Parts: sequence; C-alpha cells; structure tokens
Amino acid sequence: MPAALAALAASEQGKFWEFHDLLFVNYNKLNDQKIDEIAQTVGLNLEEYEKKKKDPAIQQKVNQDLLDGQRAGVRGTPTIFINGILLRDRSLKGFQATIDKQLQRHSKNSTKPSS
Repeated sequence: MPAALAALAASEQGKFWEFHDLLFVNYNKLNDQKIDEIAQTVGLNLEEYEKKKKDPAIQQKVNQDLLDGQRAGVRGTPTIFINGILLRDRSLKGFQATIDKQLQRHSKNSTKPSS
C-alpha cells in the first residue's frame, strides 16, 4: 500500500515510471525509508509528494485497484490474464497453450453464422 500510494504521488509530478522502476529494483528492500529515498532519488518535490500520498482521491484509487484485483482473482504480482483467463502455468508452454486455446475459441466463434 505505501509503495502504491507513493508511485501515484510521484505520477502527479510526471515521475511514475522512474519511481516504478526503482520500486521494482528494490522490491526486496521496500519500507517507508526506502520509498522516501526513492522519492529523493527521482527528484520529487517532497512537500508535494507527501501531500499527494495523503490525498483521499489517490487513496481511493489504490483501494479500488485492490478491490478490482481481488474480484478478478489476483493474489500477487505478477498476475497474468490472457483474454480474461487467469494464466496459472507461467512457463513458455503454459503461455503458448493458453494463447492457442483462446485463438481456437475465437476462430470458432468468428466462423459461426450470425442469426
């Protein structure tokens, strides 16, 4: 939650992707201090950044994303969906099998005569 709020606060200053990339590089070291260090590293206006992290609109967006993910069956990141189907086998064969199945399904549906 703190990292998500911080990333959206950074986005308000046009620094989302820089912030995002450093969050992922440091994923195993994330705590409030590390997140604030990242904010300094990307050159955020820290006063604005702190205000935005507490902004109810940003907090609501993170909460909505969390709820949407839970409803969709997301239990962690990364979670991958192919054509709305949760990919459980993330091996190359798993990707290929799921994509092939969806393509076959789409192909069958597109060749049915319309009524």
